[in-house]
Amino acid sequence: MHIPDGFLNPEMCAITAAIVAPYAAYAFYKTRAIPKEKRAIIPVLASAIFAAQMLNWPIVGGTSLHFVGGALSGMLLGPWGGFTTMFLVLLVQCLVFHDGGITTLGANLLNMAVIDVLVGYAVYRLAPEKYKGVGAFLGAWAGITLAGVAAGVELGLSSYMPYGLSVTLPVMGFWHALLGIIEGLITMGVYSYLKSRAPYMLAGAAGGGVA
Repeated sequence: MHIPDGFLNPEMCAITAAIVAPYAAYAFYKTRAIPKEKRAIIPVLASAIFAAQMLNWPIVGGTSLHFVGGALSGMLLGPWGGFTTMFLVLLVQCLVFHDGGITTLGANLLNMAVIDVLVGYAVYRLAPEKYKGVGAFLGAWAGITLAGVAAGVELGLSSYMPYGLSVTLPVMGFWHALLGIIEGLITMGVYSYLKSRAPYMLAGAAGGGVA
């Protein structure tokens, strides 16, 4: 899902960066309100997600398929801490490993740190307490699927791409919907483990302060 340099035209890069910039500033500000003991897990979670995202599978349409982890970061740290976590992951990947371009960083943040985190977190929080595990699964599935759809739209609308929306949108949406099943199962498994072992780590838990 990391879009490299040269895949999006300057207009698309500018639009996505303009959307993300004020959101990022607000998210960083809100992250400071998260209790210190919960903020401490941000680098640990970022490292785990970073490792998981290094597994990439190329797909038709000019990009790749991989685990994202945005919904999980939202579940643990809320939408603001989740964004900050994903920001660290994507920034290091972009600047150090060239996994995702510098000019397309705004688009990659929009897809994986904003859309995936917000959708995953919202679905999880809306689920009744009795069905939080199902909510974790559905949140992870919906988050990565819609993030993939957003990437497909950005690629399809870019004049730099040889493929239009008729190719990029169904390809990105279909494959990420399939991957979302696996990511959903993993996220639900992590949720179940934390629920029984460390429920205080989940977003919105008593004392969590990240609702």
